Amino acid sequence: MIHIGYTMMTEQAGPRELVDHVVQAEDAGFDFSVASDHYFPWLRSQGHAPYAWSVLGAAAQATSRIPLMTYVTCPTFRYHPAVVAQKAATMQLLSEGRFRLGLGSGENLNEHVVGGGWPPVNVRHEMFEEAVGIIRALFEGNHVTHHGTHFDVDSARLWDLPDDLPPIGIAVSGEQSCSLAGRLADFVIATEPKPDLLTSFDRHGGEGKPRVGQLPVCYDTDRDTAVRRAHDQFRWFGGGWKVNAELPHPDSFDSATQFVRPEDVAGAIPCGGDVNDFVEAVRPFVDAGFTEVALVQIGGENQPEFLDWSAKTLLPALSEAFG
Repeated sequence: MIHIGYTMMTEQAGPRELVDHVVQAEDAGFDFSVASDHYFPWLRSQGHAPYAWSVLGAAAQATSRIPLMTYVTCPTFRYHPAVVAQKAATMQLLSEGRFRLGLGSGENLNEHVVGGGWPPVNVRHEMFEEAVGIIRALFEGNHVTHHGTHFDVDSARLWDLPDDLPPIGIAVSGEQSCSLAGRLADFVIATEPKPDLLTSFDRHGGEGKPRVGQLPVCYDTDRDTAVRRAHDQFRWFGGGWKVNAELPHPDSFDSATQFVRPEDVAGAIPCGGDVNDFVEAVRPFVDAGFTEVALVQIGGENQPEFLDWSAKTLLPALSEAFG
């Protein structure tokens, strides 16, 4: 059995539209929702990047059932970890227990804006581990003073804490991040259906914990239109996170993907209106052992049609295929 989620992709829609979309996703029957947390879109053609936490707060009030989650927030550069802890606790209260805090070590694309530089990956992971420790300490409800290698906290306390703390998920892409997630996370997050990521997560202490994946899709009744849209807005996706984490600007992603062809994108992302293509794209996540998969419909203006089709066709087909 696998749970199917919906992605509020802040890079491709404005704040009011994102809230409207997640309301429709709840009505359509999606099991959960996630929201990206960006300062820049990946490509200029996506055209948006509102503040994700304001969107999530509005979504918590506009919905009543669907779980909400950051996918993912970086707690080390744009946001101090003490502030992330406060935001997560508030979101859990606003949503009445429906929030999960998804964390990751970030991308240069979003984090460079505060002028702190972009250190090597091993330093970023060191910062990340320290940040998670601060968040967990604040979740305990006590005053926290911390003078660490990368962060200082001076007598901080969260004054509004939920009875049920938001679970913390950690995004993984390799052995180092899997080690962090296995030790520190309540669940694991990945964007690729690689069984070795989950094996490594389990080896480092993650056995039995939920595992959440994400899959881009591009629904349209005309397949050629879907392929063109996917290529225009999502050709960056195939670069892999070792590349995607380093590039600093949408124009960098445009240059890095200038030779990616529409047929290359269509070979990696299900495009069109054949529901079987979408079902088969989910299958590798199921086979790898993921318990949840969040779908990303490409194109901010195309969410209502996708959500209507999901309610009538896609979600029933996925339920029949995977339980």
